Amino acid sequence: MLQRMKTRPQRNEAPMSRLRSPLRPPERLRYGAANEAPPAEGERIVLADGRELVLRPIHAGDVAALQRGFAHLSTEEVRLRFLHVMKELPNELAERLCRLDPEREIAFVLADPPGTPDAEIHAGSRAFIHPVTEGAEYALIVQKAYTGLGLGYHLMQRLIAACRARGVRELWGDVLAENHAMLQMCGALGFERHAALHDPGVVRVTLRL
Repeated sequence: MLQRMKTRPQRNEAPMSRLRSPLRPPERLRYGAANEAPPAEGERIVLADGRELVLRPIHAGDVAALQRGFAHLSTEEVRLRFLHVMKELPNELAERLCRLDPEREIAFVLADPPGTPDAEIHAGSRAFIHPVTEGAEYALIVQKAYTGLGLGYHLMQRLIAACRARGVRELWGDVLAENHAMLQMCGALGFERHAALHDPGVVRVTLRL
């Protein structure tokens, strides 16, 4: 989890209480994120070592930044996220991930601040909303250099809040059974675990909204 942020957070900077504990938070803090998306200019996050990131919705112009971030993922990180190995993020797929269908998709990223040379996206969360069931499948990935800081938890809080505001009834995802970090985080956020009938090596996690 985030070891320490600045003691007096600046405007749009994430409070420490939302990011610090790896355990299930008290009920009153369980969905500590605001019930809306970050402002258009983004939510500034300062890490303990001084690195700065911006949490914001993904933009259509993020293709190159998304590909640069993907290039810094290990083969194992890619496998845990996509459930199979991909050596690169093709232009067509990158463009598709950056150009959302506003009726069915929500996506947030943790990116370098504006003006950073060769800026990249270091983490992201997204949801694909089913038009009939009103459920949504989530996806989350965080570069290894930024894991263990609570950033994935914070991204998921934002995604959960945005899905709830959109009227999504249930958020779900398929997680490899060996991905203990993801399963622990989902448990802290209140997700329930179920056997995935299509693959014994996969756990389906669900959260009623």
